[in-house]
Amino acid sequence: MRIILREWNSVAIWRWNLPEDDVCGICRVQYDSTCPRCKIPGDGCPIRQGQCKHAFHWHCLEAWFKEESAKELCPMCRQKFVANI
Repeated sequence: MRIILREWNSVAIWRWNLPEDDVCGICRVQYDSTCPRCKIPGDGCPIRQGQCKHAFHWHCLEAWFKEESAKELCPMCRQKFVANI
């Protein structure tokens, strides 16, 4: 018996490797999706996780820090936000 493969369809999925919740604490959109400013998920809007273990879309965090009341504090726990690199 001989089998001829004429077509091959593959499917892939990716996820951010984050230990906490699976949604951004600012916009409440899943990390696998996009922030409200982006159209395509992935490298254009990376996820930033702080030492406090809270994570956010980069664009959401950037907009948060522009607010006068933010004072570079984590939106969730109000500790100084220091990004894990």
